[in-house]
Amino acid sequence: MSAKAKASMSIRTKKKKISYAKWGYLFLIPFFIVFIVFQLIPLIQTFYYSFFEDYYDGLDHIGPNFIGWANYASVFSDNFGKYLGNTLLIWVIGFVPQIIVSLLLAIWFTDMRLKLKCTGLFKTIVYMPNLVMASALGMLFLTLTSQIGPITKLFVSWGWVKENTPLVNLVWGCRGVIAFMNFLMWFGNTTILLMSGVMGIDSSIYEAARIDGASAWRVFWDITMPLLMPIFTYVFITSMIGGIQLFDCAQIFTSGSGGPDLTSMTLMMILYKTISSSNNVGEGGALSVVLFIITAILSFGVFMVTGPRKDVQKQSGGNGTGSWRKKASVKSSSLSQNDVEQKASVK
Repeated sequence: MSAKAKASMSIRTKKKKISYAKWGYLFLIPFFIVFIVFQLIPLIQTFYYSFFEDYYDGLDHIGPNFIGWANYASVFSDNFGKYLGNTLLIWVIGFVPQIIVSLLLAIWFTDMRLKLKCTGLFKTIVYMPNLVMASALGMLFLTLTSQIGPITKLFVSWGWVKENTPLVNLVWGCRGVIAFMNFLMWFGNTTILLMSGVMGIDSSIYEAARIDGASAWRVFWDITMPLLMPIFTYVFITSMIGGIQLFDCAQIFTSGSGGPDLTSMTLMMILYKTISSSNNVGEGGALSVVLFIITAILSFGVFMVTGPRKDVQKQSGGNGTGSWRKKASVKSSSLSQNDVEQKASVK
């Protein structure tokens, strides 16, 4: 073939090459526009206004006046530790049973040996509480646990509470009901996420473990849990973020009072009071920045503890059935941070 023919063929080949990369970037433009306008710019403005005095005193508008770190000092001087403790405690009380029940249901629904019927119906029923508005759920439980509510009467008959004592007036009763509402709303969503993780585990690892005679308990701890760790990390972090932002259930159930001795007052309830009472943009911005920093630190800490380990990534699994445990560890650690971030962006 002559040089001229080769050159013409090369030109035709170049013409046939079509790059679709530009279309991908084009479709990403709407997301970036919405993100910058409605999230990034307000976030920067929140940081900016947190250093200013800007609120209403009656009909008089005070500020904006630059006051430095005074808003942050005011945030930490107003029982901040107590409200943070309330928020995290209520989240833990609701999250522990949530993750246990969700994990059990996920394994139950995905175990093909059980041959369960009507699993689609059960999944729908489990997920339905997630569709109920938190305000409606708060009003429902406020009625059920009032002085004449059926739950209160049941507890009185068991001797758990005194007569004519609504649960909202009891410290642990109020916290427990708020945590239960949070559990009821989100355990279905957690179940679906864990089910997707369990169904993504390679069945050959389970088969190798059964051939080696591994018990169900050992299979759960040495295969299921390690391979579920990326999904578990995502669930833990998103649940923690939701727990720190707990507002609607607690606000409706306590009517904004924060329960007895403010033991159920959350950080978001304080933020709502700060903004709604005097439209104090400066102090509200400072509290928002503090919440942002706390959430970032806790999320980073959780990911560092539960994330992939480099020392395990260097291992390699064997070819025999006796290496199923090592295969599970290697496969769990090989899941990168991008997998978790991608799931978070999809949600």
